[in-house]
Amino acid sequence: MTYFNNIDKIEFEGKGSDNPFAFKHYNPKEVVGGKTMEEHLRFAVAYWHTYVGNGSDPFGAGTALRGWDQYSGLDLAKARVEANFEFMDKLNIPYYCFHDRDIAPEGETLQETNKNLDIIVAQLKEQMKATGKKLLWNTANMFTNPRFVHGAGTAVNADVYAYAAAQVKKGLEVGKELGAENYVFWGGREGYETLLNTDMALEQDNLARLYQMAIAYANEIGFDAQFLIEPKPKEPTKHQYDFDAATTIAFLQKYGLKDHFKLNLEANHATLAGHTFEHEIRVAAINGMLGSLDANQGDLLLGWDTDEFPTDLYSTTLTMYEVLKAGGIGRGGVNFDAKVRRGSFESDDLFLAHIAGMDTFAWGLKAAVKLIDGNVLDGIVDNRYRSFKEGIGADIVSGKATLASLEQYALQNNPIKLESGRQERIKLVLNEVIYSV
Repeated sequence: MTYFNNIDKIEFEGKGSDNPFAFKHYNPKEVVGGKTMEEHLRFAVAYWHTYVGNGSDPFGAGTALRGWDQYSGLDLAKARVEANFEFMDKLNIPYYCFHDRDIAPEGETLQETNKNLDIIVAQLKEQMKATGKKLLWNTANMFTNPRFVHGAGTAVNADVYAYAAAQVKKGLEVGKELGAENYVFWGGREGYETLLNTDMALEQDNLARLYQMAIAYANEIGFDAQFLIEPKPKEPTKHQYDFDAATTIAFLQKYGLKDHFKLNLEANHATLAGHTFEHEIRVAAINGMLGSLDANQGDLLLGWDTDEFPTDLYSTTLTMYEVLKAGGIGRGGVNFDAKVRRGSFESDDLFLAHIAGMDTFAWGLKAAVKLIDGNVLDGIVDNRYRSFKEGIGADIVSGKATLASLEQYALQNNPIKLESGRQERIKLVLNEVIYSV
């Protein structure tokens, strides 16, 4: 069965096209910066927002009109699989991502739940073989069910912890079966509301133990996916243990896990942490921890995770600049962890939103390559720090300088000549590059 009969395959038509169902910037086979756009961006569809989300919010019922909503239970799950591969084919998107509970319903027992999962995994595997589409990553939903009210890997109840561990075990098996290139751990409810009833040390120790068990089991079954942790500062818990890139890296270093994980960074999570997306990418990259991206954006006038499709050219340009400077995204990708607005309830809007996101990232990619090829920002940075390339600055960088030698230099009382950072001029140059693409 097909679910998007009125949509043809989305093609690249270029900037002159007025066809809303065509790419203006994303040309998958176009070579920029030494690779094709498809190779640079590795786009993925988020199963949860695209096929499971219904447009509901805390103030109203769902508004989305979807062809598969006529079904329920396993029939609904099977219909979503069909819709996923039709959608991916028409958008020419190579990857998809899911939580276990996105693809198959929970049963009365864990055994029944796993049986449901096996049925859908078999269908996914068959479709992947037929279409050549791939699984960028999968993960376990350990936050929706009421059993996880106090966390999963940080649960206060050992029975809940054991259930979470069983769910992770099954998730790793599913990932191996479907050839997932990555496996994500998202903290969901791994945090606390108040320290008044929280043993933070025990909770973090137990979370590390869960990660260590996952590493051991992945090795045991021969699942060689890249492990990713996705930082988020708040929602649903007030203070989550994976607050941002720096906090997560510190956690991994403390427990000897840094060599086994990289980070899956989300733009809107960066916003909630008080950072820009490019900041989080830079922190991950300089620590060798850049793994994958969840592409979306937040509304700066709202204080929660709005998961809007990325349409901010300034942000995508700086995002792709950081990715390219880090050597690329590697085994990761650009997953559209984004949802159409509640008022965009027709099935066509799913296509229009993804086209907007893909074109915006392609535009940002082209602008980022232009910045790098023109040595625009590197030249500015190199010039700004040039005092560390000679004389006393070179001594500091090389490790030759001591407090005594620096004091001796300072006592010469040579005039200190400061220079403007020229931030406003730099931003104007950035605008000129973006809009000249």
